[in-house]
Amino acid sequence: MNSAEPVQPRIVIASRESRLALWQAEHVRGCLIELYPRSCIEILGMTTRGDQILDRPLSAIGGKGLFIKELEVAIQEGRADLAVHSMKDLPMEMPAGFVLAAISARENPCDAFVSNRFAGLDELPAKAVVGTSSLRREAILRAGYPQLVIRSLRGNLDTRLRKLDAGEYDAIVLAAAGLIRLGLAARIRSILTPEQSLPAPGQGVLGIETASARTDIMALLEPLNDRKSAYCVRAERAFSRALGGNCQVPLAAYALLDGGQLWLRGFVATPDGRQMIAGERYGAPEDSESIGYLLAQRLREQGAGAILEKLASGQ
Repeated sequence: MNSAEPVQPRIVIASRESRLALWQAEHVRGCLIELYPRSCIEILGMTTRGDQILDRPLSAIGGKGLFIKELEVAIQEGRADLAVHSMKDLPMEMPAGFVLAAISARENPCDAFVSNRFAGLDELPAKAVVGTSSLRREAILRAGYPQLVIRSLRGNLDTRLRKLDAGEYDAIVLAAAGLIRLGLAARIRSILTPEQSLPAPGQGVLGIETASARTDIMALLEPLNDRKSAYCVRAERAFSRALGGNCQVPLAAYALLDGGQLWLRGFVATPDGRQMIAGERYGAPEDSESIGYLLAQRLREQGAGAILEKLASGQ
């Protein structure tokens, strides 16, 4: 490390205590140690309210923000300097006083089909029980496989796999990235392509959050920001934000760089999958946020607005 580079004697990373969350924090810690070997870099493990309430769907208890509030409080109180999140778990609106300082390179963004008896969705018999915690996945499954029984599946990744192994579900659908990161890729029976199951905004990407006043931490994290991944994620999040995306809205958004252009696909659906308004848009990567916003506006005009109004009114 160049002696002129900034040095922070001690850096504390706030993390949920699930095995996947700790893997993510350790991954970022390893990257920071390589960059700043003279710093003492620690992980502060925490249990969030989202980890504690497992008997109800996320959409019924307040959404994914329940996984990050305690981490943000630790940053506010000075007990931690930054927090590592799965980008798909990060609310679309950053709370006042916080900033997304770095976006990682993307792991496999797709959904994974996991089962002990069946090789893929098309092999499942009628009335087979499929578990998912996502309204997006539920809408996709109900639209394409109305003969299946879709049930809520909460808990960390290991808990979900245990429930599958205990016979509570015939199959479950998870993010492929988490399984790959924990060395569990062998559990994946098939990868669902974006055409089969369009991913959630930010799926497969890690985001690093810090206080907006901590310009010193932002400077330290800047080398961890992956520019190509950031373009895609910012387009996806802009699309979701423009549609009020949260755990109560079955919504997907996935962008990739294609021949120098950013290609964004997205949809909004009803939870039963009977209505799905989908679209796509190309543009310059530098215009990622406007691409997301403009695609959202187009989908609103095509009927997504009516779906969102119904969801907001509880119909």
